[in-house]
Amino acid sequence: MSLIIGRGHRVAWIVDLTGDSQVSTLKNRAEVPAADTWDLTPIFPDDVAWEAEFSDLASRYEEINAFKGTLTKSAKDLATALEFESSLDRSSERLNQYAGLRLSEDSSNDDALDRDGRLASLCAKISETSSWIAPEIQEIPDAMFEEFLADPLLADWQITLQNLRRLKPHILSNKEERLISLSMPSLGGHHETFSQLTNVDMTFGMVRDERGQEIELTQSSFSSLLQRPDRTVRKEAFQKFYTEFTAHRYSLASSLSSSIKGDVFLAKARHYSSAREASLFADNVPVAVYDSLIEAVRSRLPVLHKYYGLRQRLFNLPDLHVYDTYAPLVSAVQSDVPFDQAIDMVVKSLQPLGSEYTETLSRGLRQERWCDRYENKGKRSGAFSYGTYQAPPYILMNYKQDVFSDIYTLAHEAGHSMHTWYSRSTQSFQNYHYPIFLAEVASTFNEILLTEHLLSETKDRSMRAYLINRQIDDLRGTLFRQTMFAEFEKITHAAEESGAALTLESFRRMYRSLLDTYFGNGVVIDEELELECLRIPHFYSAFYVYKYATGISAAITLADQFLKSGNSERYFGFLKSGSSKFPIETLEEAGVDMRSPEPVNAALNLFERRVAELEELLAVPSKTN
Repeated sequence: MSLIIGRGHRVAWIVDLTGDSQVSTLKNRAEVPAADTWDLTPIFPDDVAWEAEFSDLASRYEEINAFKGTLTKSAKDLATALEFESSLDRSSERLNQYAGLRLSEDSSNDDALDRDGRLASLCAKISETSSWIAPEIQEIPDAMFEEFLADPLLADWQITLQNLRRLKPHILSNKEERLISLSMPSLGGHHETFSQLTNVDMTFGMVRDERGQEIELTQSSFSSLLQRPDRTVRKEAFQKFYTEFTAHRYSLASSLSSSIKGDVFLAKARHYSSAREASLFADNVPVAVYDSLIEAVRSRLPVLHKYYGLRQRLFNLPDLHVYDTYAPLVSAVQSDVPFDQAIDMVVKSLQPLGSEYTETLSRGLRQERWCDRYENKGKRSGAFSYGTYQAPPYILMNYKQDVFSDIYTLAHEAGHSMHTWYSRSTQSFQNYHYPIFLAEVASTFNEILLTEHLLSETKDRSMRAYLINRQIDDLRGTLFRQTMFAEFEKITHAAEESGAALTLESFRRMYRSLLDTYFGNGVVIDEELELECLRIPHFYSAFYVYKYATGISAAITLADQFLKSGNSERYFGFLKSGSSKFPIETLEEAGVDMRSPEPVNAALNLFERRVAELEELLAVPSKTN
């Protein structure tokens, strides 16, 4: 599922169909109409109920110790212990979902921070107390373990136990596992530091727009401002944004360094050859898949550079800066799309998937209030879907109706949420939580269907150019950009593992090299952009971003198969799979072989085709020497 992305607060700029503008000062959370917020009562009716569940969990988790020494006795004893641990997990999941969503509403809210902090402390204690379970299961002799697996009492636990057994070389002794559990809050402290610094402490000032109206620059409004047609606005937003990051560059570099050091420490402690291998091991994804992704994308960078050249010619700029690469090429088709209309557009685009899918999604977004719609003071930026086994798959949005890409964001997060809905409806609790590798397939699949639907509804050249450009930029951001990020994570972790120092300057140097390679000679790389590596939230939870690139490659292949055949059976099999198989196997059953380069090449081929289509639609003459 999508990681939570941080952000501060303040002013939203809205463009309506007449071209008039207005400034809307962000509301405090208490001022937001209930209809625009998510309904968390299916998790807990109120904070008091959360506290009661929290107290219950705190009072009973130590009972897990009563099972110590029994797991090797019989299948019945093992099943009983696993069921009790599962009851703790269900309670913890429910508490975490509510606390996490409440904190996302306003990351400066003291009650939410206190609730989240107490829960983190309790979960650490539970992890420490139950850390003996995995080592004790690993002690079961092989012959006895096979007998246990054959017992009907453990039928629902076969996948869990087999996956755990696979981890045997990386499970430590009871005492060592306890130490690892005790260290986790400290090892993860960098994430909270980064979140508080970027969401709460940082302020970016004001930016004057094309009409002379001052707009408060925030982490959320930054992306909107970079899409403005006026280059002066884009440049000012870029420079002011990175001025604030420059002021905190040493703190952020220290936080990122700590994150990488923590990854390497845990990998070494568990006897992995590298932090990257440790991260990929859980999903049984070969390191070769990661490396071949980078190799394939690097081999096709010339077509990306060609696209940047097209942008420069169309904008008639003497030079192209990175802040020029986000503005829509066909601004004439921009319009004001209210949130309810965005729901209509997304649901209609997904009709080929059938009534159960679309009616469930529509009901969830409207009557059941799965979605928290708009930005408010202190709310986290970006978007995410947070689904659990016992409650709705909620969506956080910071929807802006003048940002057309937010419709795609809604489709994307709806893909995550419906993936969760189908998975939990089909699988047991222990098997419903699909890996992130698969999550990015379902979300991107929805975006592809949205694009195909919108293209089918118009013959207008400008609109088609806009939609094609939108898909090009999505592929650029998801396939090329995330691969660049994946390469940065690879080289920074390798640097730490080789004993090199991770400093502000080394981060800047490594990132600058990648910027030069991926943007090419035709784009000016402003020095401030070297600090981008310090502000990407995913870098503080490493080896996640490559899944965006592999995900869009798999999604393009699946969508192509579905749209050509009209048969959704294999796709719904994928949605319902949960973690019942490793992700590579699940995709293979759905018709996508990620061990081969074909899906990545299919995505790269689509990018190249779309660039050619856009060039033809816009009839931009090639640059002559």
